[in-house]
Amino acid sequence: MAKKRLVLALGHDALGTNLPEQKAAVAKAAKTIADFIQNGWQVAITHGNTPQLGMIHTALNELAREHKEYTPAPMSVCSAMSQGYIGYDLQNALRTELIKRGIYKPVSTILTQVTVDPYDESSYTPLKVVGRTMTAEEAKAEEEKGNFTVKTENGYRRIVAAPRPVAIVEIDAIKALLEADQLVIAAGGGGIPVMEQGSSLKGASAIIEKDRAAGLLAKETDADVLMFLTGVDNVSLNYGTDHEVHLDKVTAADADRYAKEGQFSAGSMLPKIEASIDFINAGKGRHAIITSMDMAKDALAGRGGTTIA
Repeated sequence: MAKKRLVLALGHDALGTNLPEQKAAVAKAAKTIADFIQNGWQVAITHGNTPQLGMIHTALNELAREHKEYTPAPMSVCSAMSQGYIGYDLQNALRTELIKRGIYKPVSTILTQVTVDPYDESSYTPLKVVGRTMTAEEAKAEEEKGNFTVKTENGYRRIVAAPRPVAIVEIDAIKALLEADQLVIAAGGGGIPVMEQGSSLKGASAIIEKDRAAGLLAKETDADVLMFLTGVDNVSLNYGTDHEVHLDKVTAADADRYAKEGQFSAGSMLPKIEASIDFINAGKGRHAIITSMDMAKDALAGRGGTTIA
């Protein structure tokens, strides 16, 4: 009998912000993931990378600023580095937790490239703030290179586009690992953004929305469940008001209606809702779950969180 397949998208709370926090956070996440595996689920994991990406981007560009023999690191390279270092901690935490339970299952991190459309509408309205704070002079130099900056409270920072993911380049490798019943970590941080140029792939100066990439990963691997772990137990209507309503179960059609009514923030919950709807509508018998790490096990068993079907 084929195992049920779960794509699990880990949010900020599951990874922490700095190296010590990440070590502790992934150990906790590994316990939840090991529970799923013990209950017979086949699991592919994806994750965010915003703090880690910012740290790497800032560090390498500060190095280039202080030492002229080094060059600034492109966003795609920083994204690749973040996948490697988050994957390193996460796969080792998972390996340790599984061995403790007598489960001997390989865990692999796939350095994952995701193609984007250079003409995506987001390219004309960059929104993602990244990197260190710059002076006005440094910001001007960035803009002369063709990059975008925005004025902040303490100076200027670079902003980049967040295009929709088109295709996962390494999807066949990811599928092969899942078919072999192995645990795979893929498309971290939304994937390394690349553009196709003939037979070559070129890194794009962008950050792919991680939730949309998680939805694409779930569709391409024909998952049964797409689960987003975030900072709240449930999706809410009228969030942050005296009339807040928690959603337990909602249809994809109703979720779409709520989204069009403006119920969900574009920077946090909306991409999760839209990715869930796309995933559900692309196949039969699928559902999506949005909840917190603490509620994840109960939510997968139908006893908590918000289920969209």
